[in-house]
Amino acid sequence: MIETGKPLERAILVGIIYPGQDEREVDDFLDELAFLTETAGAEPLKRFVQKLDTPNPRTFVGTGKIGEIATFVNENGIEIAIFDDELSPSQLRNIEKELGCRILDRTNLILDIFAQRARTSHARTQVELAQYQYLLPRLTGMWTHLERQRGGIGLRGPGETEIETDRRIIRDRILLLKTQLKKIDTQMSTQRKSRGKMVRVALVGYTNVGKSTIMNLLSKSDVFAENKLFATLDTTVRKVVIGNLPFLLSDTVGFIRKLPHDLVESFKSTLDEVRESDLLVHIVDISHPNFEEQVHVVNETLKELGSASKPTIVIFNKIDAFTYVTKDEYDLTPVMRENYSLSDLKKTWMASDENQKNVFISAKTKENVDELRSLLYEEVKEIHIMRYPYNEFLYST
Repeated sequence: MIETGKPLERAILVGIIYPGQDEREVDDFLDELAFLTETAGAEPLKRFVQKLDTPNPRTFVGTGKIGEIATFVNENGIEIAIFDDELSPSQLRNIEKELGCRILDRTNLILDIFAQRARTSHARTQVELAQYQYLLPRLTGMWTHLERQRGGIGLRGPGETEIETDRRIIRDRILLLKTQLKKIDTQMSTQRKSRGKMVRVALVGYTNVGKSTIMNLLSKSDVFAENKLFATLDTTVRKVVIGNLPFLLSDTVGFIRKLPHDLVESFKSTLDEVRESDLLVHIVDISHPNFEEQVHVVNETLKELGSASKPTIVIFNKIDAFTYVTKDEYDLTPVMRENYSLSDLKKTWMASDENQKNVFISAKTKENVDELRSLLYEEVKEIHIMRYPYNEFLYST
């Protein structure tokens, strides 16, 4: 959680159970939303969930549920209501009238965290562009927020003064930011070309799965890593040597469910490290109860980036934190995910896919790290031999 010295803002979370979903899945989604809320610097006090086929076009949830939420907000001094889906401009206006507190959707919350996490001018430019693109169609609904010029989650960065609410000024700002990012993209592309033809390996994965920790482990560098969502925004590239084989290793921004499209577009130059890599290392937090869904989110994002077909190593990380419930030998109920042992998981479809190599490790305790280094060496060597077929002597160790 961000330490600011100020009292934490009090928040509630709101989600919908759609057809085909169960309450456990939605609980996992709201757990993630709660983690996002805490990362942004607020305290989630209560969750409200409703089963609906589609969101109410006016207030997202039904009339009775929005009334229940309004009562809780008024009685408990709630400052922020956070919704687990993107809200339309009209929904934002209507819900604020009903609840009388600040309204954020998932996209705005993620943008706010990115605004807090951006350290370099490159990252700040990317985040600011995404914020303005999100803000532009919502100016009417957000006018009262902007007039107050108050701080707080969802109000950092652009849009804190009245003059910035003018659509023309915001469009001009968006155009300027896009121009700046084009220059940055060109510079970064030149930097990538200047690295020569070294094999390039990109670490990818869901946010908070241990990418930066593994980066530090392999490269012996000191990349910022902590147990927070989106701890890393800027791509870090390090030269790594395993045995006698050098290659470039990059740590990229983590993916997440419903990652805002504007952010994907704004972070194009950062994600180009993934597009232009020779080998992907997909890191999975095997201790997470919903890691299969996280794997799916990452794979879908890689498809969107046109990188799904690249050679891939899957690292199942955090085996030190993996626990399971042992079933009694006389218990005839079906074996569920929580009853799997680590050896069971190694036999599943995820670990037996012939199209990808995998390894189970703990970056924290360094268990099986030697196996990871060996696998990485073999995969990089194969790419290197294809690129430099006359340098076989390099691999005689």
